[in-house]
Order: sequence, then structure tokens, then C-alpha cells
Amino acid sequence: MVRENMEDLSMDADEALADAVEALTLQGADLSGIIKRVPGEAAAVEVSPVVRVLDELKASHGTRGGSAEDLDGLVSLIDELRGLCCSGEGSENAAIAVRNGGVEALVTLCGSVRIAQEERLLVSALKALSSMLRDVGSTEKFRQSEGPKIVMDILKGGSESSDLLDAGFSVVAAGSAGNEVVKESFMDLKVDELILHVMREKSKTNVQSLYDAIRVLLTPDDNRVVASQVYGYSRRFAEIGMAEVLVSALREQVAPSSLPSACAALKSIAVNDEICRSISENGGIDVLLQCIDEAGQQKNKVIARSCCSLLSKLAASDANKSVIIQRGGFDRFLQLTSRFSEDPSIIQEVMSMVTVLTLRSPENAARAMEVGYGTLAIQALQRFPSSGQTQKQACLMIRNLVVRNPENRTILLNDGAEKLIRKAKVMHGGCKDAASSALRDLGLDNYNA
Repeated sequence: MVRENMEDLSMDADEALADAVEALTLQGADLSGIIKRVPGEAAAVEVSPVVRVLDELKASHGTRGGSAEDLDGLVSLIDELRGLCCSGEGSENAAIAVRNGGVEALVTLCGSVRIAQEERLLVSALKALSSMLRDVGSTEKFRQSEGPKIVMDILKGGSESSDLLDAGFSVVAAGSAGNEVVKESFMDLKVDELILHVMREKSKTNVQSLYDAIRVLLTPDDNRVVASQVYGYSRRFAEIGMAEVLVSALREQVAPSSLPSACAALKSIAVNDEICRSISENGGIDVLLQCIDEAGQQKNKVIARSCCSLLSKLAASDANKSVIIQRGGFDRFLQLTSRFSEDPSIIQEVMSMVTVLTLRSPENAARAMEVGYGTLAIQALQRFPSSGQTQKQACLMIRNLVVRNPENRTILLNDGAEKLIRKAKVMHGGCKDAASSALRDLGLDNYNA
């Protein structure tokens, strides 16, 4: 096409290339991973470094011996490939690698390596493989080359090595992302039982990619699928005791750097009332409240936000609402907002929790108003007018504070709630429904105005 532009339309080389790329893009062609250069340019100069490394890697794997020098050379090539896929141009480089057989080459390599003798090579290969698995096209190649089975065999045989586990579960997470069929493959291979076995060894609970694998396996993120099976997978994880093991890990062993991932993993398992209650019965709520207190003291907003998000999920169970409030949750959350008074993301998470805790509960709504959540809502509306999500969450919390508690309406209206809510409604389209509902439940007739 580029040559035709040059010969038929007398375009210069760069113009012909740009026109071809634009035309194919407008036609919906997927140009990721395709090397774009003008015909006749020096191949030695223009060959992608990814293609060069892949060619060397395939040749080295086919002819390698068992010497330490051969091993070092292969590891060096794989690490170079991974570096290219993780660089500033990583997305394009990964696509080039996938189009040129990178996934199949690394899966084949992983399947042929002896775990005991060549662990370093396996770790490098698995890390490089996870850096390539970025879309359905790449994860399908992974599945078709029997990647799930090969990775599971490696994980089963190398469960004593934290480095190998981290690299292997990174591939489980990357390979399962956005691909329901790969998730199913791993579940058929009983990845849940393997994860439980690994988790029960205290020394392995800080393998962060393990938590990422749980979260991805239990997330319905494949747009091609109408009815995902992940809800059933979550129940399977719960039935074998994964929730209890995760709570224990949060209580005793998880490093701060892994705690947000562990919270996300547990949140993905908490899909029904029974599981949420079992997490509480095993001390999950107490652990999370303690983590929230410590995160506030240490000003760690990432951990604070993760714990609040998980606690909101658990609070969907009415039994858990009572536990949270009995443990002083309202006061502890308010203390957290005072420590992060300038951070709308933390304020938003706290208001989300209070919205859940006050849902269909006039007693809880009265208690929330008493300790100061009406004031928090007004302050959030005043202080963060540009944050649409914070404005929306403030409106949702106000709804629950007043819908069954008419005595709270006058308090909030006297504090200027109407003007602030109407301003949020005008400024943020995503806030319109929540704002209208808040105005209605405040008893205002013209709530749609």
C-alpha cells in the first residue's frame, strides 16, 4: 500500500507511509505489533529490536547446551526481551513480540526447562511471558499453546520458591485478564486448590502476584461473554476455606506493600451474604478496622482506601452492619477523614461505607448524624466541588441520612445542603440522578429543577 502511494500518487516516502497508516486505521485494521517503515529502508537499521531478540532467543534455545555460559546467555536475552516489553514503548513492543511468536516461544521454553536445575531461567521466562499478555489476542495464543497447563505444572513443582511462585502467578493473572476461557482453564486445573496450598505456608503469603491472580480469576472482565462463571468461582474459593486463610494472612503476615492486593482478593470472594458473614465471624471486620486505624496513623492512603473498599462490601450484610457499628466504626471512620481531610478519595470511601451502613436503617442514620456525618457531607460538597465522584457520594449519603429520618432534613437544609446539591447537579452530569434523589428525600418539591 505504501509502495502504491509512492508510485501511483507520487507521494514521498514519509507521506505515503503516514497515509497508509491513516487509511488502515480508519478501516478498523489492527496495526498493533506491525512494524511501520518505508520499503527499501536498510533492514539492519530498521529491524525491531524485539524481532532481533526473539530470533536470537529461538536460535539459542534450539542449540543450547547445558553449560552455565549457555544458561546465562539465554537468561540475558529473555531479560532484554522483558525490558523491551516493559519500556516506554512496552505496549507496542509486546504486540510485536506476540505477532512474531513470542508467546509460543516462551511457553515452549517453560515447558522444556527442568525446575530444579534451571529455576533462574524459568523465573525470567515467566516474567517475560507475563509482560506480553496484554489483550485477548495474546492470551488466546497462550491458551492455544497449552500455557495454563504448563504454568500450573511449574507452580506445583516449584512451590518452595517464592520467586518462582511470584513469576508463575503473575502469568496466571496476566493470562486470565479479560479472557473467560483462560480463567476456566485454570479453574479446571484446580488453581484454587493450589493457591490455598501455597497460602497455608506462612512464608508464601507475601507473594503479591498470588493475590492479583485471585482477583483477576474472580473478575468478570471478558466483554465477549454475556454470563460470566466467576460468581461460581468465588463460591468455590470460599467453600474450600480461602476467605478464612486470607483473613488470617491480613491479621498476621501480609506486608504493607501486599495488603491492598490481599484486600482486593478477599473482596472478590465476598459475593454473597453468607460469605460476607463468614469473613466477619473469622475476625475479618476486626482486622480491617485495625488496619484502617494504623493506615490513618501512618498516613497510608492506599491501604486506607483498600480497607475501606473491602469493608463497604462486607457491610452489605445486615449482620455485619451491626458488628461494624458495635466496634466503633462510625467514630473510627470519622477519625480517618480528619487525618486525610484534604484527600477526596478517602472522604469518598468513608461516605460510601456510611451510605451502606445507613441503608434501610433509621437507627444507624440517626447515629451517623449524631457523630457528625451530616457535617462531613456538607464539608465534602463545599471543599471538593470539582470531584464529581465525591459530590455524587455525598448526595447518596445524604439520601440515606434523611429518607427514613425526617428530623435530619431540617438540620441539613439549615446547613445549606440544597444550594450545594443543586450546584453539584449542574456541574457534574454523572451526579444528576443522585442529586435529584437527595433533593427529593430532603422533602423539596422541585427536585427535578
